[in-house]
Order: sequence, then structure tokens, then C-alpha cells
Amino acid sequence: MTTVDANEVTLGVESFGDDDAPLVLLAGGTTLLSWPDALCERLAAGGRRVVRYDLRDSGASTTLDPEAPAYNLRDLAADAAALAGALGGRPAHLAGIGVGGMVAQVAALDHPDVFSALTLVGTRAVAPGPPDDDLPDHDQATMSRLFGHAMPDWSDREAVADFAAAGAEILGDDPVAARAVAARVWDRTTGTAPAVQMANQLGMVFSRLDCTPRWRERLPEIKLPTLVVHGRRDPFFPVGNAEAIAREIPGARLLVLEKAATAIPDAAAGEIAEAMRATG
Repeated sequence: MTTVDANEVTLGVESFGDDDAPLVLLAGGTTLLSWPDALCERLAAGGRRVVRYDLRDSGASTTLDPEAPAYNLRDLAADAAALAGALGGRPAHLAGIGVGGMVAQVAALDHPDVFSALTLVGTRAVAPGPPDDDLPDHDQATMSRLFGHAMPDWSDREAVADFAAAGAEILGDDPVAARAVAARVWDRTTGTAPAVQMANQLGMVFSRLDCTPRWRERLPEIKLPTLVVHGRRDPFFPVGNAEAIAREIPGARLLVLEKAATAIPDAAAGEIAEAMRATG
């Protein structure tokens, strides 16, 4: 792991594969550990240079005040474009997961010449908050259970890992994997200030971002080969959100993971890696 300066900020990055291979840039949602090791390794083994990175206010990236971010969604999109340039200058395959998928959509629209292909995982085409009337919202029964769960002591590594495991079980993800990832995220987080730890674990900073203007209406402008990946069992962003993105981006391919929820299971790494390589 290292850092790269891009767009006047420092971004935490981790690389897999040959530096001379075609670049796949993975925007975290929010930390780079949103992308599982198994997928990164499969992509690298298939002849790609894989770089996953932390969004601002997470991991090893510039962290100032996640409770009052002084940047917006388009700044995060510009970070992705600048990072791709700093890593070699050739067009990169950009992938975003969760909120990183929102960053990736805007980056593809605002900086189309920087990217060669687009993969969107577990995301939607509107900002955090109420969705459009034709898009499915969070499953309310699941959200009631999830947000009814008491917050942990963010300075306690084991309590944070337990909290993540319990949340994963509610969402339908693997609690053992979630516990391990949460512990790794905690270890990579600078300091133990509650707001910073919570931002790294939950991505709460994103709910405070200015995400205007809307970008959904611009999706037909995307000309990049596009892959949309989504878990059939996702209660946070139900699969109808992915179906809408795939309809609205010309030529996009939709890959639904029948047994997945919000996280990418290791068992799906090979299928996703193959589909990403076929996309570009």
C-alpha cells in the first residue's frame, strides 16, 4: 500500500499485477477494502494492473473533517480522473462500488476521455436520500433492524468488528468476512476519533456531500462499454436500481449475482473478473 497525490489531495492506494498491464481503477465505497482481495487477485491474474483506492476522508487518503466535507461529488469524480492520469496516463477501466459507483458514474460523464470502460457494482443512479419514484428504496424492514442496532464504541476495535458482523448478518452478507474487513479498516484508519472511525466504517460522510446537479438524466451520454453488477438479495439498493442503470446506459450489460446481497462474495470473484475483462 502507498499514497498518490492527485487533484491536490493524497489518495491511499494498493496495487496488484504488472505495472505495464492495462489499468483497472477501483473506487472504494468508501475505503479500498470495499473491493475484496479475491477479485483484485483474479483481475491481476487475468492480465490487468489493479489499483484500488480510498475516497477522501477514509483510509490513507486525505482526511480533514468527515462531519463537514469541503468538497462535493464532482470533486471525487475529478479525483478518479486525476488518479488515473497519475498512474500512467492511458485510459483506465473505472469501477465503483456502492457510493463509489456514484463517483464512477459522474467521472465517466465528466471525464469520458480518461476512461476506457466502466463497471458499476451495488449502486444506483441518484444521490443518497429518497430515490426517484420509479426506483426501489431501501427495504424498510431491513433498515429498521439495521439502524436499530446500537452504535459501538468506535475506539474499540473488537466492538467495531462485532458491529460490522451484526450489520452484515442483517443485510444478508457474510458476517465472518465483514468482521475481518472491519478490523482491517479499523487498523488502516488514522486515529480513533469517533467521527473518523465511523466515516471509514459506514461512509457517513457521503450523506453530507453536495451531490447536485443530478446525473441520472445524463446516463445515455455514456459511450463507454459498461458492466452493471448487483446482488439479487441486496436490501440496501434493491436490484431494480441496477436494472434502471443498465437500461439507461446504451449497450450496458447487467450481471445479477443470484446469491449475493450488498457485498461481493469471494465465490463470485471469478465470474465478475471474467465479465470485467470482457467489458474492456
